[in-house]
Amino acid sequence: MNSIQLIVFLPLLAAIVAGLGNKALGNVPAKIITTGALFISCALSWPIFLSFVTGNAEAYTAPVFTWINSGSFQAMWELRVDTLTAVMLVVITTVSALVHLYSWGYMEEDPDQPRFFAYLSLFTFAMLMLVTANNLLQMFFGWEGVGLASYLLIGFWFRKPSANAAAIKAFVVNRVGDLGFMMGIFGTYLVFDTISIPQILEAAPAMAGSTIGFLGHRFDTMTVLCLLLFIGAMGKSAQLGLHTWLPDAMEGPTPVSALIHAATMVTAGVFMVCRLSPMFETSDTALTVVTWVGAATCFFAATVGTVQNDIKRVIAYSTCSQLGYMFFAAGVGAYGAAMFHLFTHAFFKALLFLGAGSVIHAMHHEQDMRYYGGLRKHIPLTFWAMTAGTLAITGVGIIGVFGFAGFYSKDAILEAAYAAGGAGTSAFYIGVTAALLTSFYSWRLVFLTFFGKPRWIESEHIQHSVHKTPETAEDSTGGYHPHESPWVMLIPLAVLSIGAVFSGFGFHHQFVDAEHGAHFWEASTLAFDTHLMHEMHEVPLWVKLAPAAVMLTGLWIAWMAYIRHTDWPQKFVAQFYALYDFLLNKWYFDELYNVLFVKPAFAIGRFLWKRGDEGTIDRFGPNGMAALVVAGTRVTRKLQSGYLYTYALVVLIGLAAAVTWAITRP
Repeated sequence: MNSIQLIVFLPLLAAIVAGLGNKALGNVPAKIITTGALFISCALSWPIFLSFVTGNAEAYTAPVFTWINSGSFQAMWELRVDTLTAVMLVVITTVSALVHLYSWGYMEEDPDQPRFFAYLSLFTFAMLMLVTANNLLQMFFGWEGVGLASYLLIGFWFRKPSANAAAIKAFVVNRVGDLGFMMGIFGTYLVFDTISIPQILEAAPAMAGSTIGFLGHRFDTMTVLCLLLFIGAMGKSAQLGLHTWLPDAMEGPTPVSALIHAATMVTAGVFMVCRLSPMFETSDTALTVVTWVGAATCFFAATVGTVQNDIKRVIAYSTCSQLGYMFFAAGVGAYGAAMFHLFTHAFFKALLFLGAGSVIHAMHHEQDMRYYGGLRKHIPLTFWAMTAGTLAITGVGIIGVFGFAGFYSKDAILEAAYAAGGAGTSAFYIGVTAALLTSFYSWRLVFLTFFGKPRWIESEHIQHSVHKTPETAEDSTGGYHPHESPWVMLIPLAVLSIGAVFSGFGFHHQFVDAEHGAHFWEASTLAFDTHLMHEMHEVPLWVKLAPAAVMLTGLWIAWMAYIRHTDWPQKFVAQFYALYDFLLNKWYFDELYNVLFVKPAFAIGRFLWKRGDEGTIDRFGPNGMAALVVAGTRVTRKLQSGYLYTYALVVLIGLAAAVTWAITRP
């Protein structure tokens, strides 16, 4: 068994052992097995990635077995390793390994730890299967696997009604997107007569301009296929329209949020579009749709994030917005920039989620930032870690000197969008506006959480739990203060902080530089546009400075509103209450879907249940036949009187009927 097979199947083996062993195995053995397996996978992934970075590796496939062999249809189970896979391997295994370690502390008091760690490892296996797929059927297996695992993880606390509802919502919304993805796979097989990704991508350019018939009309073949596949990406990566599951998924444990919504599941759609980029390159219409959907999602999520009070929901909408950046980068042809932002985003977003978990842990599971304040003195390590993550997501840096992760990746996307022109120009301005909002809500989170006066004394929930918690120490005022997280939670924060600080500076040449990038991606099927990468470095200076300007503007507004003039937010809400309600209610998407889809679906279901099932099927089926049998037994029961003359009468009637039949028969 070679290294790539170990990387993929070790998490599955660990999930099986921990899942089947469960409580009989015990908490510590289950955690050791699953966490150890992930760290081994992580240790094996980084050399593969670095070998592609240094140009000492070539793409290859590792066969596992023949999956389906039916006539002319063949589906091999084989693991593909190229540059694109290598990037995803280090993202998935690094974040997952750190999340496993972090969960030792965060889930310490949970009675179902083996089940939780088994779910984490199962999710990681499914995601690894997705990114190593060499054919569309294998990709779909991983695609649905992460959907199943996310359902299990979001609804892990299944005794909590809101967690169950969130898990079902995530599952159903993703099924809508997956319908488009399945139709895209079916259509691709119909057109190319294969599900092998390399063969499809090789043949894709020749299909440009061809048409396909449907319901008496002709449509551009590649546009139809790409849009159907993109619908799947919209569901998995929470793009506008199919985004409603992502914020509610915060009902799961915080490590789940970091694993699913920072680095793995939600980036599956971006990975799929980049993996199939030669297909998308054949359709300008499909790329334009990807650009506009990504830009719209980027702006929408950023606006909603500005008014959220739940610390995890702020970061969740931030994830949704950052995914929008990745998609409109892919839409303008900057696939390298999209993957670069996916890479850096994994580190700083996982850091922010796990940092939020450390804050929640310190505040006894209170998630409302309005009851935080002044925490930098009580949990300083968490404060500095989240500050590093905030500097990374807001893109702090100095051109030509040094910058945090987002400074390189997000700025590269904006410059590429401007250089691409067309829909990219609009995406650039939308992206800059979203960057302003990103800076505002990110620093708002920091200021509300770590600065100002302590407000947790106003929370009855915190006070009730704090006064009963032996780990908290009494301060000079006779009250209680929060405590720092244990080392198993702080070590992952420290490692991710290094990624948030240096990942952009260390690898930006490989991802987006015209010369280095072309060499880096040549061992992959990525449609790397060298000309666009040249053009993005030649944009006007104001384009390069715009992200920094809006970052400083957002920081200044947040500082003025939450440090200097703390009454500003209340005044704003009082003056613009309609806008505030509109954003607080997430543009009323949930309410709109409830009217358009949920209530009609319940009404149709109720009608079919009452009129169809009970009123028709049961009435004339099992209930009707039962009633007929009962009526028949009542009649025959009357004939069974026990008197001889009654039976004689029946015999005479039978004989008379027989004689009459014999006489009248021709």
